[in-house]
Amino acid sequence: TGRSLHTLVEASVHFDTTKEFAPQVSALIDSLNISPQRWQGEAWLALLPSLNFAAALVLAELHGRMGHFPSIVRLRPVQRAAVTEYDVAEILDLEQVRQTARARR
Repeated sequence: TGRSLHTLVEASVHFDTTKEFAPQVSALIDSLNISPQRWQGEAWLALLPSLNFAAALVLAELHGRMGHFPSIVRLRPVQRAAVTEYDVAEILDLEQVRQTARARR
């Protein structure tokens, strides 16, 4: 991104697939204890959970708290690694994608 990392916020993510996801995502984001001022005043880069439904809900929850979409990290498997490893493939600026798409109306 060309920026240095200011703070790393880690969360242990586990979703109970027998229960509704939206409340679980809200509880996950609440557990981070981040103030509204930080959500709205800082730049955020999210590494989403691999479960697609949960990822969509995390984006909706973050957009609601931040007022815009965060950028997200896309990972790719490392070629010829002895065990499964991942590298950052790219940073996806979702807010820019949204703005570009709105211009196509």
